Amino acid sequence: MIRRLLFVLIILIVLLTGVSAFLFFSSFNKVPEGSPENVIFTIDPGKSASSVADDLRKRGIIEQKWPFLIGYRLYFSAVTIKAGEYSFDLPLPPRRILEMITQGKTNLYSLTIHEGLTRREMAPQVAEQLQIDSDRFIEESGKIRLLNGWDSEALNLEGYLFPETYHLPAGSSAREVVSAMVAQFKRIFSPDWKKRAEELGLSIRDVVILASLIEKETAVEDERTLVSAVFHNRLRRNMKLDCDPTIIYALKEQDSFDGNLRKRDLQWDHPYNTYKRAGLPPGPIANPGKNSLLAALYPADVDYLYFVSKNDGRHHFSTSYREHVNAVNEYQRKKK
Repeated sequence: MIRRLLFVLIILIVLLTGVSAFLFFSSFNKVPEGSPENVIFTIDPGKSASSVADDLRKRGIIEQKWPFLIGYRLYFSAVTIKAGEYSFDLPLPPRRILEMITQGKTNLYSLTIHEGLTRREMAPQVAEQLQIDSDRFIEESGKIRLLNGWDSEALNLEGYLFPETYHLPAGSSAREVVSAMVAQFKRIFSPDWKKRAEELGLSIRDVVILASLIEKETAVEDERTLVSAVFHNRLRRNMKLDCDPTIIYALKEQDSFDGNLRKRDLQWDHPYNTYKRAGLPPGPIANPGKNSLLAALYPADVDYLYFVSKNDGRHHFSTSYREHVNAVNEYQRKKK
């Protein structure tokens, strides 16, 4: 009799276990009924799995709490639930929700920064696209700790904030944005580029400064190496670079540029006035893109020493001063 009762009890336990397992797996992998919709869900730092499950159920993202918690303890307890903002394309089964929040597949926001901007010009774009205070961005881009081993002379991160489209989690801080930009610069500036800079007798800082000048002088791709050649040739001959954008940069830093560069500005005794001082300016005047950095490292094999705007976005390049003066007169007359 006792044996028969034990047998029946065992059968009942097995049946109950099987039914429970069936119900769990069905619920854990079940796609809830409902119309397709996108829901933004935020998990605050330090939230427990039970608390997250409560919030998910209240928002209608999961139907029941227990399959979520059992599934978490069975399959995901070795990893923590990651805080952040998530974008759920509902309906989704609890398993998929857990995969996303334990892998940290947070909602990402795009930040697009174009070539040739200064860090001060970047700040309002970062503020607009990521709702980050522009003053905080300026403050973080003034800290040079990220350049250890790269540039010992830097006073800020100008030139190293690589222009790119970034995909960043919601709530990213100014420090995280700046760190991402500098990290991308370091990835782009490969060991081969470092070797090439050494062959040219240039430091990484020199290359960045030169690339920033190229970036500001032309937006035409096939002219970048020609502009680079002019600067390299002038530097070898100890000629002044006569680069308008360096003066404009200095004026903008003092909030005194109104869009016009005047003759008196060319006589301004300032370290960034390349009409008055030979060699490279003290620092980068913008944040150059990859093509300008490449042009700085690999100038065209030409003897040009001068260039002047043709007023159509392109430039006329000359090897002699006489030819340059003729070109200036020609295109100035056309402009007038």
